[in-house]
Amino acid sequence: MSLIDYECVRQLLQSEHADATLVYVRGECVVLPASEVDDAHKVLVIARRDEIAARLPEGELSDQALEDLATRLDNVARDLGD
Repeated sequence: MSLIDYECVRQLLQSEHADATLVYVRGECVVLPASEVDDAHKVLVIARRDEIAARLPEGELSDQALEDLATRLDNVARDLGD
């Protein structure tokens, strides 16, 4: 079972917040503005949109590209528990 899925990635990339951040909170991914991530949850940040966008090709992302990104971010989320 994935912790971070395709829909989490889509929400992050399409967020209206310029500083969108993907955080894993209480068993689910949540997209929040960075300013709303409190100190207790900073260690649960999976990725920031600007970090991801800088590594993506320009233009429309394919479903496969989103799935691949979700898999990589899922691995990041799993590493938080170590």
